[in-house]
Amino acid sequence: MPVGDTLHLFLPVGGLSSSEGVEKRVGQGGRFVVEWVGMRVTVKPLLVVISAPSGTGKSTLCDLLLEEFPNLSYSISCTTRKPRGEEEDGVDYYFLSEAEFLRRRDNDEFLEWAQVHGHYYGTPAAPVEEIMREGRSVLMDIDVEGARQVRFAMASLPDANPLKAGFTDIFIRPPSLQELRRRLVDRGEDTKEEIERRLAAAEEELSHAGEFRYRLVNDDLRSAYRILREILLMRSGCLGDPD
Repeated sequence: MPVGDTLHLFLPVGGLSSSEGVEKRVGQGGRFVVEWVGMRVTVKPLLVVISAPSGTGKSTLCDLLLEEFPNLSYSISCTTRKPRGEEEDGVDYYFLSEAEFLRRRDNDEFLEWAQVHGHYYGTPAAPVEEIMREGRSVLMDIDVEGARQVRFAMASLPDANPLKAGFTDIFIRPPSLQELRRRLVDRGEDTKEEIERRLAAAEEELSHAGEFRYRLVNDDLRSAYRILREILLMRSGCLGDPD
């Protein structure tokens, strides 16, 4: 990519995310050397994997990230289920036949996959890598098993691969199982049996929190989001890479 092309950095709206005067040079390991307003910084696109028990506030935190960082977008998954309502192929999901899905799975074309209620779901690696090679970041909202599969896939990649260089896995915890129960009851969406099922699943997921590089507690949404965004800014190089 030639110097002078605009690069929308992994930076917040209204802050350093302005593309005015920005130049980029492709560097090593998916990194970009960026110059603006007399400053020089090395940044990298991120593959952000976030997992959390149901009711922890993960969706709200992810929505806040997407609102603040225009260069961050959800990965698009493949599925064998039929489209619902106004869902569009390539926008909401990539809709595949079961035979095609299994062919891609057997060719190791997915970062992670699972079978849920008789249908297959998976995250294709190629589109994610293409997005990141362009300097943009990807957000994956998946369970701990999916995160484990992605982590395993990253281990087999060369260090210079942008997915591996930008891989950032984050686990969000509730303050306690008692508080999680209260949140699930207060939102009024589940039966008592479903709440108990979700709590049992949460306990299992919490036992795997130590597999994640970053862990934070969502006891206050504003504080949790501040920590979450700082992790991403540090990992991208905008606040100093902790590596």
